[in-house]
Amino acid sequence: MRDVQNEPDFRNIPIHKVGIKNLRYPITVRDRRDGYQHTVATIDMFVDLPHDYKGTHMSRFVEMLHVLKPEVSLKKFALILESMKTYLSAASAHLEMSFPYFIEKKAPISLATGLMDYCCRIVGSSDAAGKVDLMLEVVVPITSVCPCSKEISDFGAHNQRGEVRLGLRFKKFIWLEDIIELVEASASSEVYSVLKRVDEKCVTERAYSNPKFVEDIVRDVAQRLMTDDNIIWFSVSAENFESIHNHSAYAHVISG
Repeated sequence: MRDVQNEPDFRNIPIHKVGIKNLRYPITVRDRRDGYQHTVATIDMFVDLPHDYKGTHMSRFVEMLHVLKPEVSLKKFALILESMKTYLSAASAHLEMSFPYFIEKKAPISLATGLMDYCCRIVGSSDAAGKVDLMLEVVVPITSVCPCSKEISDFGAHNQRGEVRLGLRFKKFIWLEDIIELVEASASSEVYSVLKRVDEKCVTERAYSNPKFVEDIVRDVAQRLMTDDNIIWFSVSAENFESIHNHSAYAHVISG
């Protein structure tokens, strides 16, 4: 059969990224408590395409995943990127995996147990020289109480649910749980999936005694990361879905 994509192209225009998007595929993620966790990722895979090639082999992306059985680890991610370059005769490769990660959490007083899910993403690339760049991102739901509202109000203070988006580059392996706990410790309170009345009282009072602006949250996260020698770069943003405004409050810090 005629292989059209292998035919030459004469427009002399190289393509920086060509491949597949939004592929759902089962993956294995390292789990601090249980060793490994099985989840489902949405995957984007791209390679570069020289100016004289008409197209890439789209089916090979999926075939390669089936052979490698993806595990989300630093070593395996680098292996997949190099395999993409080899399998598709490319100079560079780019890979993104977005997946839910589940942590079992106990309520603070009743110890009622439930699963919290966190949106995670790993972005990796390998250039023509074989240099691999990896970035891990986690989105963590949090609760915040407004310090200004607490200061000026005779009764209570307005509070809201928000989310912190933290991206990291690092030298060696880091547990997802460690990143999530660092973020939760920087909020007015962490969020739970199951709370009894005694827990609601505890969480509400804890948050009230620990008011935070979005500016406080991103600065507290940044301060903790700046003391960690394993972290070489970070980007942290906080968005509060305001309870008394028709807009969100937002702050963002990127390391130098």
